[in-house]
Amino acid sequence: MALEDWGIKPVVPISDELFALWQGLIDARTGMTFTQTRRPFLEIALSTRMREIAINDYETYYEQLMAGASGEREWVILVDRLAVQETSFFRHASSYALVEQHLKAQLADPKTQALNLWSAGCSTGEEPYSLALLIEDLLHTTGRKSVFYGITATDISLPTLAKAKLGVYNERKLHGIPEQLKEQYFHLLANHRDWQISQSLKARIAFAQLNLMELEKAPFSDMDVIFCQNVLIYFRRFRKRDVVSHLASRLQLGGILVLGVGEMMDWQHPLLERIDYPDTLAYRRIA
Repeated sequence: MALEDWGIKPVVPISDELFALWQGLIDARTGMTFTQTRRPFLEIALSTRMREIAINDYETYYEQLMAGASGEREWVILVDRLAVQETSFFRHASSYALVEQHLKAQLADPKTQALNLWSAGCSTGEEPYSLALLIEDLLHTTGRKSVFYGITATDISLPTLAKAKLGVYNERKLHGIPEQLKEQYFHLLANHRDWQISQSLKARIAFAQLNLMELEKAPFSDMDVIFCQNVLIYFRRFRKRDVVSHLASRLQLGGILVLGVGEMMDWQHPLLERIDYPDTLAYRRIA
């Protein structure tokens, strides 16, 4: 039996000419690069959305995206489909161990009265909430509960940010969170399947839309920690360098920038020094 007999339309292959057109648009607006190996993913993402709004060909959909305010609204939806959103709490444990070590040293200094962190590419919120849980535990164990902290969490996708602000996760998502922190900062919802982050933790995080291609517009500075993992993997090399250079300039002296392992190769910056820490790619601002 054919797919059509089940009411399922197969994905229509995109021509080389139109693939190049879509490549250029997405690269220019988001920095994400769709190589030939990611071509099937792009076809599926576009075809699925086109089917939802009853458009039959890639060229017509492209033209709709270019059509003023309605095109801008549609672009928001499409970017959400294209953005990779697979994440988890305390993903890549060694990176969080480095952040913990850095913040513990900060808290050992009695002059430290505030901590400012930035989750750049926060997706559905697991990353900034993990940072908040880490800090809450540190403040408790060090006895520095009066120290203020705030976390800025940014992402390009508005629908994804809406999920992050809600802070609702299923049991599987909470795997790996220490039971004590789970009991203290999550509560089980009425459906007995999902858990919601506590309001006290939410209050520490400011979510905002930000395209990493437009970092010059970001009013952030003097950060103690900037966490940017699994965001740059699909960026072209020169765009990665631009983004990371902008992030470096937003660190305070001694602040650290934590990236995904393998996302930057053979990169140096006059403001930064590489931190020697196992299975982690991170830099410290020294100038």
